[in-house]
Amino acid sequence: MALSGNLSRPKRFITTHDEEGKAIIDSTLPEDLPFTEVPSKVVNLSTCYVTEGFPTVLEDGKDVAVYQQHLADPPGLTVSNGTVIRYVDIRPGAEPLMHRTVSLDYGVVVEGEVELILDSGETRILRRGDMCVQRATMHAWRNVSSTEWARVLFVLQPVQPHVVAGKEVTEELGKIDGIRPST
Repeated sequence: MALSGNLSRPKRFITTHDEEGKAIIDSTLPEDLPFTEVPSKVVNLSTCYVTEGFPTVLEDGKDVAVYQQHLADPPGLTVSNGTVIRYVDIRPGAEPLMHRTVSLDYGVVVEGEVELILDSGETRILRRGDMCVQRATMHAWRNVSSTEWARVLFVLQPVQPHVVAGKEVTEELGKIDGIRPST
């Protein structure tokens, strides 16, 4: 897939140990991260790493194998028993898509400026280095620029069932096409 406008192609380096116990770079997977364009062409996504289970099992590369499975069969936005780290590249002028993940998400703006839009109508502009702790609320992201792509790095982790206003919160993908429900 083509790069998102002027944004660089990030690399992922996974460390491991050699037979002597020294830290080395694992060469199981390519360093270049794969990006996928969602059918609406609003965002490009790169699932940088996925884990399952708490705590994560590193023995015999089990965590790398879990990630490889998720590369072959991508997860929904979240994984109910693990973590997801993902780049989201947002097209300039793209319509913000209101949605909710049932997770605790850390979002850090890496490039550009984005507007966080909440279903209450409250908004905030986040610039490079700013972060949002997203707590299973209905929200959308809008790239403030009409000419340049923006990139946000998200780390998503599952949460216990969460009740708001007497109703259990559920995942709502809204108009986000090409993303399957989380499991």
